[in-house]
Amino acid sequence: QVQLVESGGGLVQAGGSLRLSCAASGRTFSSYNMGWFRQAPGKEREFVAAISWSGGSTNYADSVKGRFTISRDNAKNTVYLQMNSLKPEDTAVYYCAAASKSASVTTWNYWGQGTQVTVSS
Repeated sequence: QVQLVESGGGLVQAGGSLRLSCAASGRTFSSYNMGWFRQAPGKEREFVAAISWSGGSTNYADSVKGRFTISRDNAKNTVYLQMNSLKPEDTAVYYCAAASKSASVTTWNYWGQGTQVTVSS
């Protein structure tokens, strides 16, 4: 089991920046690939970014490439999402998720409670 707690959400003007954090507790943090997802009102949850257990590999949704950066600090059991050049369409609840690195298929088994990001125009 791993427990995930997000923080860092808030209200920001378009063009601004926010950094989300996700603190993990429980099993060894470096055993997990980590991801960020988001869900806007009336829409399905969508993938935003992911990072491998070592931090050596990342991938992003096309909608955030060049604006968002995912990173992790295994010594602090924390994954981050730096969000720059925010747009109103980035408004959503952002969720942190964990997937075991040993699984043959990535399965996001663990989720945080989410943090609200609101971008005003």
